[in-house]
Amino acid sequence: MFGSVISALSTGFLTTLEIFALTLVGGIPLGLLVCLGAMSRIKPLRAVIKFIVWIIRGTPLMLQLLIIYYGPGLILGSNWWGSGERGRFIATIVAFIVNYSCYFSEIFRGGIQAIPVGQNEAGMVLGMTKSQIFFKVTLLQVIKRIVPPMSNEIITLVKDTSLSRIIALQEVIWAGQSFMKSAGIIWPLFFTGVYYLVFSGILTVIFNKLENKLEFFKV
Repeated sequence: MFGSVISALSTGFLTTLEIFALTLVGGIPLGLLVCLGAMSRIKPLRAVIKFIVWIIRGTPLMLQLLIIYYGPGLILGSNWWGSGERGRFIATIVAFIVNYSCYFSEIFRGGIQAIPVGQNEAGMVLGMTKSQIFFKVTLLQVIKRIVPPMSNEIITLVKDTSLSRIIALQEVIWAGQSFMKSAGIIWPLFFTGVYYLVFSGILTVIFNKLENKLEFFKV
């Protein structure tokens, strides 16, 4: 029994890791684009993006998962995601990327706006273009400022992956809960906590080291 439980939990945790990794790969660059759109000088674009961010940040991720997965089929009569585990996985990734990109965008915006305006003016005096100033001057300092809030969001993401079981995606908690339903045992659920604790602990160590590495930026 123990071996089968660990095997099932490990398989479920691989799905959890996939959700985590793909959310970061899609959510961080999209979050930066959303941030730049929210800071755009084009008022209609800025207003639309801020409205979308307000909706996403103001509603539960669980609700967004349900709407994104079931919405196309129930409202439009067309299942965009496909059937089975693959369809649920794709819908989950889309929901997580959209949700976390909005949270990341606000972190990016706060970091960018915290940079003194004088640095942009100094860059322009030196003949740098706006893109050069952003990527070579501003962004480096923004990274230093946003590491603590980003690390909190990323560790929260580890735990939020469990919400995917609401659409029956077989992640680690779904695997643990299945033993409770089929065999009437609860201890596998406690083991799922160990997976989360170890993973969160590893990420905490990594982010602490990253913060120490960035100490040379005196901001």
